Amino acid sequence: MDPDLSSDQRLLRETTERFIEANLPLDKLRELIDTGREVDPSYRLDGAELGWFAFLAPESLGGGSVSGDGVLDLVILAELRGRHLQPGTFIDTNLAVATLSREGSHEHHDTVVPALIAGEQGVAWAAADLTGDWSGPAGVDCAPVPGGYRLTGHKGLVVEAQSAEWLLVTAGTPDGPTQFLLRADTPGVTVEVLAGLDLSRRLCQVHFDDVEVTDSALVGTPGGAAAAVESQLRLASVLSAAETVGAMQYLFDLTVQYCKDRTAFGRPIGSFQAVKHQLADTSLALEMSHAVATAAARDSQRETDGAAHAASMAKAFVGDAAVELAHKCWQHFGGISYTWEHDFHLYLRRLTTDPALYGSPTWHRERLCQLAGL
Repeated sequence: MDPDLSSDQRLLRETTERFIEANLPLDKLRELIDTGREVDPSYRLDGAELGWFAFLAPESLGGGSVSGDGVLDLVILAELRGRHLQPGTFIDTNLAVATLSREGSHEHHDTVVPALIAGEQGVAWAAADLTGDWSGPAGVDCAPVPGGYRLTGHKGLVVEAQSAEWLLVTAGTPDGPTQFLLRADTPGVTVEVLAGLDLSRRLCQVHFDDVEVTDSALVGTPGGAAAAVESQLRLASVLSAAETVGAMQYLFDLTVQYCKDRTAFGRPIGSFQAVKHQLADTSLALEMSHAVATAAARDSQRETDGAAHAASMAKAFVGDAAVELAHKCWQHFGGISYTWEHDFHLYLRRLTTDPALYGSPTWHRERLCQLAGL
């Protein structure tokens, strides 16, 4: 994505792409879809050996990044994961590692963070309510009880919660947002896997039926999680946009190659003016998506004053551009893109679903207005 990659970052990209192609290429992903099986735990463990979950943790907790710019290194991985439609809790686990490293307790630092970095465990972030509000507190209420807290409510669009060992829950209190880290199998917690358009990963609803947790589950201070939630949303938006751009790039490359190979009236269809013009327009949208996602990643890495604005602009623009690109590419393929055997529909499904995660384009445009004081 970023044209200014260092030699170490290019090596990271090459190594990660070889790992994905060897361990979970599209044909193996299709096998999981057909059988309904989960990804083998060894996939996450092996990915962790490449540093997938360590880039936002300090060295004192076993972390460290390739270039010293952890967010930019993660964006490289996110783009590749999007390009190859990889499932899993990659984004949520990384944002949880970052938050726990900053605000977690000694217990979190001693046991949870090392397990996350090693790929032994994963985290799903339960942030959105059932209407798609990603501000954080909505959907689950928190009330103090002797020795801890009681959580009640529902969260939606939780990515791969069925495979996560931990849930990072953002709840609402009269004093402000509060966050908890609790085991996914905590009594009263129900993870409901939803039937969705995207076949390459699972989205869930998580129900909290008077779930009681101890004080040790608290992340940060009661009512003081606003800054952490803001940071998590910014990081999730940046990484999600990068994943989407990776899938967009693959689908566009696939379309261009098809237009070179497919012949009609004795010549490649890509030689026809109407096709060339639409491909050029689609290419422009793709390059603009690359640019806005890269800019947001750089601002997030530097934690500039405009980082939140850049993240929301990237998420909104890329989300709309992805759906438009997918439908324009579909027109060039014709009937073959409707078939189960062709990979096109897998990318169409992913690019159509991506905009809903971590805030829809409409939600982020409204957020931009709020950030600007409008």
